[in-house]
Amino acid sequence: MISKTLTVVNPSGLHLRPAGVLSQTAMRFKSSIFIEHGEKRIIAKSVLNVMAAGIKCGAEVRIVCEGADEAEALEVVSKAIESGLGEL
Repeated sequence: MISKTLTVVNPSGLHLRPAGVLSQTAMRFKSSIFIEHGEKRIIAKSVLNVMAAGIKCGAEVRIVCEGADEAEALEVVSKAIESGLGEL
């Protein structure tokens, strides 16, 4: 299991479009991928769970990956979040 803490840079947070991009990115990997925000642990492969978490711009999240391709998954998902998930 590996993890990384990031700041959400999307101006409107993880609403439908960026949540969809994040989930589609996470689904490319075999590893389990979670987003930890406050007391919540969200399954990154679920668009509805990501949206329902209500993660706003500037929020700190921890990406946790566990599985066969965890290193690559963490790198790709982290880069996607850091680049604004197609919104910047």
